[in-house]
Amino acid sequence: MVILRNDRRAPDPAGSMTSTAPQPVERYNAKDAEPRWQEAWAERRLFETDNSDSRPKYYVLEMFPYPSGRIHMGHVRNYAMGDVVARYKRARGFNVLHPMGWDAFGLPAENAAMERKVNPRDWTYANIASMRDQLKAMGLSLDWSREIATCDPDYYKHQQRMFLDFLAKGLVTRRTAKVNWDPVDHTVLANEQVIDGRGWRSGALVEQRELTQWFFKITDFAEDLLTALDGLDRWPEKVRLMQKNWIGRSEGLEVLFALVPDAHAAAAQPAADGVLRDIKVYTTRPDTLFGAKFLAVAADHPLAAAVAATNPALQAFIEECRRTGTAQAAIDTAEKLGFDTGLTVRHPLDPSWTLPVYVANFVLMEYGTGAVFGCPAHDQRDLDFSNKYGLGNTPVVCPEGQDPTTFVITDTAYVEDGRMINSRFLDGMSTGEAFEAVARRLEGEGIAKRKVQFRLRDWGVSRQRYWGCPIPIIHCESCGPVPVPVSDLPVKLPEDVSFDQPGNPLERDAAWRNVPCPQCGAPARRETDTMDTFVDSSWYYARFTAPWLTDAPTDRAVVDRWLAVDQYIGGIEHAILHLLYARFFMRAMRETGWAGVSEPFAGLFTQGMVVHETYKDAAGAWVPPAEIRFATEEGERRAFHVKTQAPITIGAIEKMSKSKKNVVDPDDIIASYGADTARWFMLSDSPPERDVIWTEEGVQGAARFVQKVWRLVNAAVQATGDGAADLPLRKAAHRALASVQDDIERLRFNRCVAHIYTLANALEDGLRGPVSGQAAREAAGILVQLIAPMMPHLAEECWSVLGRGGLVAQAPWPETEAGLLVEDEITLPVQINGKKRADVTVPRDADAKAVEAATLALEAVQKVLEGKAPRKVIVVPGRIVNLVV
Repeated sequence: MVILRNDRRAPDPAGSMTSTAPQPVERYNAKDAEPRWQEAWAERRLFETDNSDSRPKYYVLEMFPYPSGRIHMGHVRNYAMGDVVARYKRARGFNVLHPMGWDAFGLPAENAAMERKVNPRDWTYANIASMRDQLKAMGLSLDWSREIATCDPDYYKHQQRMFLDFLAKGLVTRRTAKVNWDPVDHTVLANEQVIDGRGWRSGALVEQRELTQWFFKITDFAEDLLTALDGLDRWPEKVRLMQKNWIGRSEGLEVLFALVPDAHAAAAQPAADGVLRDIKVYTTRPDTLFGAKFLAVAADHPLAAAVAATNPALQAFIEECRRTGTAQAAIDTAEKLGFDTGLTVRHPLDPSWTLPVYVANFVLMEYGTGAVFGCPAHDQRDLDFSNKYGLGNTPVVCPEGQDPTTFVITDTAYVEDGRMINSRFLDGMSTGEAFEAVARRLEGEGIAKRKVQFRLRDWGVSRQRYWGCPIPIIHCESCGPVPVPVSDLPVKLPEDVSFDQPGNPLERDAAWRNVPCPQCGAPARRETDTMDTFVDSSWYYARFTAPWLTDAPTDRAVVDRWLAVDQYIGGIEHAILHLLYARFFMRAMRETGWAGVSEPFAGLFTQGMVVHETYKDAAGAWVPPAEIRFATEEGERRAFHVKTQAPITIGAIEKMSKSKKNVVDPDDIIASYGADTARWFMLSDSPPERDVIWTEEGVQGAARFVQKVWRLVNAAVQATGDGAADLPLRKAAHRALASVQDDIERLRFNRCVAHIYTLANALEDGLRGPVSGQAAREAAGILVQLIAPMMPHLAEECWSVLGRGGLVAQAPWPETEAGLLVEDEITLPVQINGKKRADVTVPRDADAKAVEAATLALEAVQKVLEGKAPRKVIVVPGRIVNLVV
């Protein structure tokens, strides 16, 4: 079939379409169409957002990318999802903000500078230019007029201003602290950046060091950050739970364990006579005190320091502990080691009972009081420690229904609730009752007090690297740390730096580092640490609301109108780091007057990854998909190298990664199939919260559907039937419309695709029958508007074929006709003697007699009845038919 259409249309300034002479076209040409429509959108500045627009606002944002040089298929999936929402909400009449920027500071740029002998700035901006072109080729409806890069001085100037405001408000502090030191990247890492004891970027084993650092006091908002999670009902429950666990609120007791007098007990926190008499322990399980077998203190506890002063072996053990990171994950996964100090403490519930005191590698000064009592039977960490050192265990909590006389603990601690045993006056109580009984008794004796504790620690933001936002502080010997005057911001990074040796080049740049003190004018020194790059991404969503401001980070009225972001989309890997920091930053901006809201993101969606098969050659080397061909031999799918024809082993399906070479380049897909095909496949193959498996077959299927839509729309223009098939087609179109609306609102994109497939098939069937041109064009128009958020270029091309005015990107969303959504027939289950035997389909308005007659006429029912009449037929209107035989 040859289709006539007006080819190579270009929109005129008024929005109508001009055309050349009709030419026969058989296939949709993405290479021709996609650049034309992108140019048309850009000429109209169609996606630029006006802050003064009075329509209801809708802010959709995807987590912005790091400019590594190339986008990957994960970007395609992430940004395609956000673009569907943005385009749909525009069509529904919202003033949509959909911006894009670059998370541009960070160590990869420094590493690239060292490897390539280039400035990180040059590498970063070249990558931004490349990735911007790639994103534009995807046809995303982004407001590029608001583009920001966190490495621009025009951006980080305002970040420095807020740092100073936070400092003035008491939300920034500077102190000496144990920090996680990455020996490869030569920088400090936050606890959240240590994964299984290793640096999150370098993979190096993290060490402990004591450095003077700048901290954001996120702990000031611990309670608020926790309780506010309950109001984030459009966040995934998994993310909220992860944040709750990270904040880690607990209610317990601070208990004093009296130290048995010993010459080694003198410490940094002595009593009046210079002797440390008590060790303070925070516990959430005072009910298990009668199961205590030891007390353990951190390697940097004052008691440990006092004993180590005369004990070289303990000093060596303390040094070994410092080679483990400060993150809880590193502590939990390390082997539990201890050093017996030779000291003992008295049990708080029985002064005649003493417990040995250890220095242990799993206790940190930053958590609680830096000391714990060990109850091996009911804490796995304590049990592992006790088993290693032969300290034994005594169960004091017995599961309900278990015989206490036979309940023993060997290698697995019992950590659930139960009834108290082996606990003297507590025996028979529940764990909750025992908690209260112990608390009352020890509070009454003045050796304990109730306390609420948080696992969350302040956010250390100092990083010993060049490519980051300079901390706007000048250190003066007379004045101390002095804020850089606001009028002198931004503190810019020096451009001529050298990476020919490890460490922070800012330390070696005397011309940049040495400056006069802003207060006294004496020689002083700039702060050479830069900010953690997670600071950059903690407020960019607010800057997008008015990125052109030069004298302030935000316009208070504008930022309060746009925030919170209505729909935020990004990876689950940011559940703790980025999302928690952004929530803190929003509160800090509220406290300093830069915003009036507390939560940055009202709705959060975490999409799955893009995964692909892996391939290896005979030597075990990874082979990229582009070098593979497939064949079916003896009924089995096999892989071969395109050039050598050598057999290739098909491996596991894994996340796309450069290291395993199972990466598909979006540019290759766009060049071969077009951006719409890539977008469609990414949206159609899996529920968006799950991983999507990239397959060549799936992409080819998406490409075939593109051509099918093109053929159907062209055929619909030529339909001339008598209209006998109009009603079924119109119903299919409006039901698809209603279903897609509902599923876009719920971000169920793969279900939207299924509804669109159903409509396309219905239109195809209708075009084979006597469907009128009016009904065909209506259904085709609805089909085009349904695909428009997902395949916008194809939709524009089809829109012009249908002869609609303007652009589909500017067209209002079609209205459903309620009457066409009502089903004419309903299907009811049929039960015989309580067991389902069949279904009966009847007119929706059928009375009970008609339903009964249709039921008895069913072959399945007749087979059971064997010619006999049922004793009773019960019709529950609209729900079920019951037969009693």
